[in-house]
Amino acid sequence: MQRNFAPEAHRIDTVWCGDISYVRTWEGWAYVATVIDLSSRRVVGLALGDHLRASLVGDALSMAFKQRRPAAG
Repeated sequence: MQRNFAPEAHRIDTVWCGDISYVRTWEGWAYVATVIDLSSRRVVGLALGDHLRASLVGDALSMAFKQRRPAAG
């Protein structure tokens, strides 16, 4: 990538990034994990939960793979 995050620098479904955020609600903390395609700038996977375990990120990544079906490699 060479730190080039411009949308036109990569083909769709070749470079993804992720983030985790949290929001305080009346019932406690809500956590959301997202996977974003850097080329299209679309959220291609997300997961919402009441925990910050690795499975939350795994669920977001699984959703991204099911929706986008990127080429192997």
